[in-house]
Amino acid sequence: MSELSMMAPAGMPSASLRVIERAIRLLDRHLRGSGQPLTSSHAVRDMLRLQMAGLEREIFMVFYLDNQNRLLESETVFLGTINKTEVHAREIVKGALRHNAAAVILAHNHPSGCIDPSHADKTITRRLIQALGLIEVRVLDHLIVGRSDILSFAEQGLI
Repeated sequence: MSELSMMAPAGMPSASLRVIERAIRLLDRHLRGSGQPLTSSHAVRDMLRLQMAGLEREIFMVFYLDNQNRLLESETVFLGTINKTEVHAREIVKGALRHNAAAVILAHNHPSGCIDPSHADKTITRRLIQALGLIEVRVLDHLIVGRSDILSFAEQGLI
């Protein structure tokens, strides 16, 4: 059973899950194989929309990037409940070091569909910027995925 199928809405047909999982794999392969820097977040947003929109539980992902902002790895780092995910800066710092990342893009979903950043979202983003800054890893963005919209901290001037 895949991670997506465990968090997908109850009753989602298995054929639909397989199509979504295949699309995610193709987008992931494209992001890694293109060698293009992630200067535009459209491909990342497409992947996040497929992977997170409509989930019943919060998840927190990190996209680890090299010095030219090319994707090294993307990982679901934390699984949460219907309204929160506990995020530990230490684990994200360990991941950045493990992947030899120069930058990261953070992302999580709001199962409620509301993309407004909570006080906790803003606080953890500041903590992660500080913690990753100590090892010279830049936080390029933090994206919040709702049912149909995605909010970018960078575009909102929150980073």
